[in-house]
Amino acid sequence: RHRREARRSLGGLPRGIRGEAGRRALRAQAAAEADVCPARASASARAHASISPEPALESDGLSSDPPAAPVDDAVPPPPPPRAPDRSPVALRDVLLQKAIVLQSYTPGQHRIVCPSCGGGSNGERSLAVHIEADGREAQWMCHRATCEWTGGSSVADAKSNSRRTQSESAMGSNTSVGTGMSSRRPGAGAGGAVKLPPPESLERVGPGETTPAAKKWGAWLESRGIDLSVAERNGLASQNVFSPPAGAHVDALVFPYMRDGELVNIKYRGEDKSFWQVKGAEKILFGLDDIAGAREIVIVEGEMDKLALEQAGVKNVVSVPDGAPGKVKDGPVPAPEEDRKFEYLWNCRAALDPVSRVVIAADADAPGQALAEELARRLGKERCFRVHWPEGCKDANDVLLKEGEAALRGAIDNAEGFPLRGLFRFSDFEDDISNYFGVEESSEMKGVSTGWKSIDNHYRVVPGELTVITGVPNSGKSEWVDALMCNLAVQHGWTFALCSMENKVHEHARKLVEKYTGEPWFEGKYTKKARMRPETMRQGLHWLDNQFVLIRHEDDELPSVDWIIGLARAAVMRHGIRGLLIDPYNELDHKRPQGQTETEYVSQMLTRIKKFAQHYDVHVWFVAHPRQLHNWRGEAPGLYDISGSAHFINKCDNGIVVHRNRDEKTGSLREVTVMVAKVRNKVAGSIGDPKLEYNLSNGRYEDIQ
Repeated sequence: RHRREARRSLGGLPRGIRGEAGRRALRAQAAAEADVCPARASASARAHASISPEPALESDGLSSDPPAAPVDDAVPPPPPPRAPDRSPVALRDVLLQKAIVLQSYTPGQHRIVCPSCGGGSNGERSLAVHIEADGREAQWMCHRATCEWTGGSSVADAKSNSRRTQSESAMGSNTSVGTGMSSRRPGAGAGGAVKLPPPESLERVGPGETTPAAKKWGAWLESRGIDLSVAERNGLASQNVFSPPAGAHVDALVFPYMRDGELVNIKYRGEDKSFWQVKGAEKILFGLDDIAGAREIVIVEGEMDKLALEQAGVKNVVSVPDGAPGKVKDGPVPAPEEDRKFEYLWNCRAALDPVSRVVIAADADAPGQALAEELARRLGKERCFRVHWPEGCKDANDVLLKEGEAALRGAIDNAEGFPLRGLFRFSDFEDDISNYFGVEESSEMKGVSTGWKSIDNHYRVVPGELTVITGVPNSGKSEWVDALMCNLAVQHGWTFALCSMENKVHEHARKLVEKYTGEPWFEGKYTKKARMRPETMRQGLHWLDNQFVLIRHEDDELPSVDWIIGLARAAVMRHGIRGLLIDPYNELDHKRPQGQTETEYVSQMLTRIKKFAQHYDVHVWFVAHPRQLHNWRGEAPGLYDISGSAHFINKCDNGIVVHRNRDEKTGSLREVTVMVAKVRNKVAGSIGDPKLEYNLSNGRYEDIQ
């Protein structure tokens, strides 16, 4: 029976929704929700599935074969009948019948993976969904030429279906349009009926002649700064009713919970500040009719806070029915049918979904802040704002009494957005910006000296940046970077991580020690100068061990960028490195996912490297060879000649071409041009072609006099 009803619910859907494409679309959409609201995303798929009218299916979603019988051939008992969902149908319920699941249901344009075609092989967000301004109607269209699924639906169209479904539910069907949560609570009457008091038992609280009990409560409300006309508009009353906390009948204050002008629930307040509600009644928000059609609403923790805000002129306010939790619950947001503490949000989804701005004005204590966090997790932090009450005030009613109506309105107007991961204002970095304005000339924020005056005029090393270096083979690009790091280590005390795949360890040590000591390692091989003494060599090795760490793959496999970044991150923590060398690009493992181009791969790789550099304030030098140059006559390559992708120049902060002169007619063969072809930060440098002279005996570079 479950399968037959599910197939009937799915009958109006395109065929593609029923298969793998539909499941892929829902998985992709759940992943997309994690980008905006990670706390909500992990429960999103279950939450949306749980408000679906469709029973759970087998993995293929189509099989008509009956489920396999248990081993003992026992027939499982049928599920108990479920009471009809009394909550109004929301647009999300209507769209879910078409397998359209959105991150939010606010009016405007939304893009998701098409559930009909699954967005193709790349999972493209090809389905455009437009929600009308009233939040009750939507149209959609898939922009993929091979799909072009179009349609529209509205809450009004679903009302007749909802009535028919509720009729079926009353006869024992498990199919309903709603949240999937049973509105029948323990203690409700037969068929889910709730015993609400007759109207004649409620004594009006308001201006004019009232009963003694109502007059007493009216005086108390006035002592809390609430005008009796505000109390009357919100339907407050007095009733002599049995109080479970007191164990006797008392004259209690009545807060009526209304929806569409009908009484749904009542919350009572006793004189001893005890609270209770009608047993088995549906949980909704107090003042729900006051936010009908509103795009901006305020949610408060108690009914008195709602009245206080109306007293200050703010009417689009609702109050939660059950107060605040003790603390924020760990883990993902529960599925709707399990989310009993906050079931009132799901019951009011038709009114809450179209809202674009939600101001949460909870109490200033720890439970109040926990309530604000839990509400934002369910409503979506991207549309939630938090109120900060004036010093010494606990809630809205407290502000009204101590500071007045203007201060209360001001607190609502100045609500601040909930922090979103990755989303900031410049004021969040005010200290860093102010410090940058007052930095001295020698500050690292302006870049540190390279050790060469001619280079400093065009390129200074700024922590947190990425420099890409290229040059034809045997131009000295790796030698120059080694010399630069030695200068930074000697002059500024920087330490480095070296991932140099083309250098053997002993050869790399020789080059660095020669640059540090200024003396050749060997004699007679490439210089006529005497080689360094053993004690000089040991001194150089000691310095080398303090300033450099090596990143090397110890097996035959090539290292990947992610592996290098992981070890570099550890080197930051353990050794405090300030620089990272990756030399060269073509020696790395470049296993790309199927269907990904090299251009896409390079772009994502450089993005990961830049994120590492910025997060750990480490300068990264990335050496990349140019592609094969045809008919080359000795000229310097450009950054766009780097093999792989133009993203090497597009994404780097600095781009340098190291080129050695090969023509004696134009100058010394030891002359090296350091072509600074790109500088993103104009404070640290500018484009230019400074020249240095290479010292063959010790590997150092010197300014040309």
